Amino acid sequence: MTYIIILAVSLLLCSIGYYKYIYFFSVGYGFSVAGIGAALLILFHSSLTPVTLIACLLFVLYGIRLGGYLLLRESKSTAYNKILKPETDRSKTMPMGVKLAIWISCGILYFLQTSPVIFRLENGTGRDGAAAWIGLCPMALGIALEIAADIQKTAAKNKNPQRFVDTGLYRIVRCPNYLGELCLWTGVLVTGAPYLNGALQWVIAILGFLGIIYVMFSGARRLELRQERNYGNDPVYREYVRTVPIMIPLIPLYSVKDWKAFVA
Repeated sequence: MTYIIILAVSLLLCSIGYYKYIYFFSVGYGFSVAGIGAALLILFHSSLTPVTLIACLLFVLYGIRLGGYLLLRESKSTAYNKILKPETDRSKTMPMGVKLAIWISCGILYFLQTSPVIFRLENGTGRDGAAAWIGLCPMALGIALEIAADIQKTAAKNKNPQRFVDTGLYRIVRCPNYLGELCLWTGVLVTGAPYLNGALQWVIAILGFLGIIYVMFSGARRLELRQERNYGNDPVYREYVRTVPIMIPLIPLYSVKDWKAFVA
């Protein structure tokens, strides 16, 4: 019953994508993760350990921050609305069956991503081990990276809306937000892994982790293609792309635009 409740929460909150299908992956994503965290706090209020309490609170913080930020950016940024316009137009013509498939897929994915913590609580294991505490560090780091990257990008775009961002964290990787996502969900997996019970729980947890990796690289490819259209003739941008990794520091991966398996 717990799993059904959590999945229902995820599906309910990401159903905002029926308003604009892009919300399935953005606003609905954030609110679904926040809702799952809140639901876990309620369902397991009497058996929370320090680690699971912090993990659930981080889910809530992460999700409300992300969903709220995206809604606020859309309401205040004319430039961002221009970027979203093709997606908004596409949402009006997208067949309902396609929207249904996306909605269900996203709801399940968000459940899978948070499943290591869900299973940890459902399995009812006792004290927090070292791995559980260690996993909280990349979770918190990932959220901090995303917040800092959004603040830095907003400041840079306010200063010069027509220029790509290459300051702050964007000097280290071109997609620091996505790096933050990878840190966050790596931490979730590390936190819950020692308490997974049986092959099925491991398969579900790994599928969730691989799913968000796929989504992040797909998002990075989509961003790279858009920036190529906007800045591809700028020699400064060409040098930036040539020297700054796209997502993971110190890993010489500079482009994913030709990775057609990652649908953009």
